[in-house]
Amino acid sequence: MFDFQFDKKNIIIVLCIVAALWLFTSGTTTILGIVLTIPAVLIALTFHEYAHAWTAVKLGDDTPKYQERLNLNPLSHIDPLGLVCLIVAGFGWGKPVQINSRNFNGKYSVAKAEAIVAAAGPIMNFSLAFIFMIIYYAIYRTTSIIAINSVWQLALYYIVILNIGLGVFNLIPIPPLDGSKILMYFLPSNGKRWFLENERYFYIGFLLIWITGISSLIISPIFQWVYSGYAAIVTKIFSLFI
Repeated sequence: MFDFQFDKKNIIIVLCIVAALWLFTSGTTTILGIVLTIPAVLIALTFHEYAHAWTAVKLGDDTPKYQERLNLNPLSHIDPLGLVCLIVAGFGWGKPVQINSRNFNGKYSVAKAEAIVAAAGPIMNFSLAFIFMIIYYAIYRTTSIIAINSVWQLALYYIVILNIGLGVFNLIPIPPLDGSKILMYFLPSNGKRWFLENERYFYIGFLLIWITGISSLIISPIFQWVYSGYAAIVTKIFSLFI
């Protein structure tokens, strides 16, 4: 008898298959889109995981350093399955950075330190999105040979949207996403205990919100708000100097 366990790996595999089939059957995936997505994915995932590692080390836990995660080598941070899923399905994950909370330097409580480490990944993605949007606008506003740079501009655009998307996605407060660890810090002790005891059921909920399309109702408005806000700020900056 086939026994399907509701763990992170199996749930994500199902999600990737469903999303990939939808994308390919709807004709929204193109070869150029996939090619341009690859560098964007490598940048987004690598910097996301590096931010977790760097923050943990700064808070006193050298575990990421010993596991050779304190670098910007994509091979240190990429999970092959997560990489494929992010390229073809629009969501995925990197190799999780392992931490040992007992090693934290005591500057913050353990719960707060763990929340800071969790938040570092999405913050890095939002920061990268803003930086690359500035670069995108700089090329768009200053070049006179748009055709030559159009592919580069499209590649930069993919980096922007993927980083915003990954940042927003990871802030959803459902395990195994970073948002769940941030939420844990704000929950009372009884809430934390209940959250941990029912963690496996949250994985099922995670699966359902993606299959039913509820995820788009959560992510899309926030994504649009962040993207529009960044665009307004960057446009204002360029209007002052160009």
